[in-house]
Amino acid sequence: MLVSYLACQKAHGSRGKPVILSLGHRMGEIRVVVIDDHPLFRAGVTHTLRADPGITVVGEGCSATDAAEQAEQHRPDIMVLDMNMPGGGIAAIREVLARCPQVKPLMLTGIVDNLQVSSAMQGGAWGYVMKGVSGTELIQSLRTIHGGERYIAPALAASLFAASAAPVKPAHDRFAALTAREEQVLALIVEGLSNKEIGGRLELSEKTVKHYLTIVLDKLNVRTRVQAALLAYGRLNPAVLASPDTPSYARA
Repeated sequence: MLVSYLACQKAHGSRGKPVILSLGHRMGEIRVVVIDDHPLFRAGVTHTLRADPGITVVGEGCSATDAAEQAEQHRPDIMVLDMNMPGGGIAAIREVLARCPQVKPLMLTGIVDNLQVSSAMQGGAWGYVMKGVSGTELIQSLRTIHGGERYIAPALAASLFAASAAPVKPAHDRFAALTAREEQVLALIVEGLSNKEIGGRLELSEKTVKHYLTIVLDKLNVRTRVQAALLAYGRLNPAVLASPDTPSYARA
């Protein structure tokens, strides 16, 4: 990683070009670019991702400018972006999507900032995880996003909810409109489960879960599962899946 480190150093105001790591493109692989201005942390992330045979790190960088250039050069599936890199994570999202709208940004942060998370997700980020995340969860977040679903770490969602202002009163009326099955689906979304995992838990097809999710989003007046999870966290009865009125196959 010494080459990558030197490539990202600034001398007299000039910026080095990010190192190119891979030019190949295997069928079915997840192609990723990692952007972070801390070389040792970036090295750890790339090492973790390379350990998975289904993921290829195709480029690195250390700033918002690097992110835009790497996106245009490599056209990755997902770009892992540090929120506090030089130039700013929000600016990086904007520049990347302006050049390559098909790229899915996944944000990394060292602190929980409600405004930052909201701005990033509304700005086009597909996921948000803490820098202390395990390698397993980081890879899972990439797979979830690559599969077309948004991802926010459950622990981060919990912290955001705890730090948020008092719930908006109209939200209660929206939850009242949910059926028992829709509440079950929403409760599992709050847990961070994917549509496939929810289907397995409730013994439903993935297509049926997507149908319920569409209804839930419409009733809650939100656009994404992340927004639904943030709105629902702490609002639903934690024992909803353990209720004696809930069929046994839905409680497992």
